[in-house]
Amino acid sequence: MAISPTEVSTTLFTPIDGDAEYAEAVARFLASPRPESVPVWVNGRADLLSAMQLAAGLYGGIARPAPYERGVLLGADEVPAGLRSLIGPLAHHWLDEEELSGRLLDEGAPGSRSLLVVAVYSRLTSDPVLELVRRAHRSGGRQVGFLTGRDAASMAWFTAKQFCLPDPAVDASGLFTSTDRPDALGKVQVYDDRALERQDIGARLLEGRWRRVLLQGHGRDDSINLADFTVCGLNPAAPRRPELLGPRCAYGPDCYKPREKLIPLNRVQAVEVVLSSCNNGPFADAVAYDPRYQLLLNAIDGAARDVVAAPTVHDSARPENAIWMRAAEAEAPSATSLNATITGAQPDPAYWHFGMADDRGARPGPAPQEPDPLVLSTSSRLTAYLAGGLLPARHPLRPRLTKLAGKAERWVTRQATAAEGSSAILRGLSDDLQSLDHAITAEIVGNPETEFTDCHAYFGQRSSIDPESVCDVRCHCGRVARQFVKRALVPTALDTVVTVCVRCGDMAYRLADSPELRVEASEEVSAGGTLRARVQVRAARRGPVRLGVFVPRHLRSDCTVTPEQRKVRAAGGQWQEVEFSLVVDAGAHPQAYYFTAFAVQDLGLSVARWDFGVLPAGPSA
Repeated sequence: MAISPTEVSTTLFTPIDGDAEYAEAVARFLASPRPESVPVWVNGRADLLSAMQLAAGLYGGIARPAPYERGVLLGADEVPAGLRSLIGPLAHHWLDEEELSGRLLDEGAPGSRSLLVVAVYSRLTSDPVLELVRRAHRSGGRQVGFLTGRDAASMAWFTAKQFCLPDPAVDASGLFTSTDRPDALGKVQVYDDRALERQDIGARLLEGRWRRVLLQGHGRDDSINLADFTVCGLNPAAPRRPELLGPRCAYGPDCYKPREKLIPLNRVQAVEVVLSSCNNGPFADAVAYDPRYQLLLNAIDGAARDVVAAPTVHDSARPENAIWMRAAEAEAPSATSLNATITGAQPDPAYWHFGMADDRGARPGPAPQEPDPLVLSTSSRLTAYLAGGLLPARHPLRPRLTKLAGKAERWVTRQATAAEGSSAILRGLSDDLQSLDHAITAEIVGNPETEFTDCHAYFGQRSSIDPESVCDVRCHCGRVARQFVKRALVPTALDTVVTVCVRCGDMAYRLADSPELRVEASEEVSAGGTLRARVQVRAARRGPVRLGVFVPRHLRSDCTVTPEQRKVRAAGGQWQEVEFSLVVDAGAHPQAYYFTAFAVQDLGLSVARWDFGVLPAGPSA
């Protein structure tokens, strides 16, 4: 049975059919300092009358929204005079369509921080709207909002809702997803695929009163899949356009999903609806289906004052869900928050706000969370050690390195960063790195000829000198030495920094971003004596560094190094010194020798060599 305007039981809205009567009611509404209801031109639309009854339970007051700085009405001839008057206060300055030029949102243009685009849906085409949004995004912080509807009556209803204030008692937020299993945050209720199997989500959505709901799943512009449930965009009151493609139900009685589990979007009682799927708010010239079936338009026809939709494809996932829940808890704008993370995965914002967005003048959202540089450097080193042929298949540390590589591979994803947080990832990574650094140090102490100490030569053979990196430095011996970087030619090698002295030869190697080493010691020691080696280290980052000293194989049986290894906590960027003792046996052969100091931090290895001579034992030796 059709509902007449006089039967609508709400004091917030006054439904009106006639154009002239509507224009008069709008004039009275705008002139009143304390209006009691908002006039709505329904033009005989019974579905809009039903929506008013649903909306009565969501809104508790009337207030004029803060105007945008600029506005543009596309297709003004399709909009009745009363609606043009109601829209008028929503922008300080209204532009002609011809003024939609490249200068509209330029950085230096005065009054260009926000733009309201008003158009019946058929005029909301990719040209010129898409470039407006892209330009606003590139300019940083500029906002574009939209008022639209499937026809002028829908747009009049959507505009009327912009003058309404949400009832403070309506404070529930719900995230419904079939593609993620996020942890609930604060008061946000989360319904994932497990809940979709066990609960009647359709009843939960339709019977609740929501401040915000986010609906996430696969679909097209007509529907979002929530397991067996389907959020449906069909508005049976809208006319069918047979020249356009429709979904299965447009051609027969069958739906592609169970009909008893359809959730009509225009029956959901929510102040804000976030459609988190692909192509749920397409441009009028890029639709897949007849607008009769479109989610965006059905949400506008319903009770929602704010609709956040996506006009094209995007990769919304765990990061977007996490930041949306935080925004819901903080009462922050949804579209701005969602775009703050997803623009790290794509160049343009995915989510557009339909309604009078409350994020104008707000600071830009948080920068997209990127993996910490330590995660990236660890992943590069693991790739080189494991995939580049440096370590043999049976190397005892390969299983542990492989396990850490699996963790690092997961940690670089956007989903892991959002779910676990950078701090938790770094704590876990730091524990793994310290354990492996200790194991690598122990291996070098036990077997200085291990593949790890050969890594600089191994990677250097797969590299070439960067001529821009060549510079003069001071050798440990005091002479001028040459330093340069050998850039890896393949992904399975690492850059190495080499220092060469005319006296000491190639006296220092280190992997890029590994600790720097300096060595000081006497140039001679008598057989039976002790050589004191002072090793200075400057780490690339704050944290533990493991140090050791070893001598060549032909001296090893005649020399004892103590301690075997040292651990220092580097301050990052500052030199720190530790001491080692080399006790030379009385029977050691007098000749030239060297010792090698090494440092390990975050799987990065550095070595530095010092030349010294052993003299014959003295009379007291």
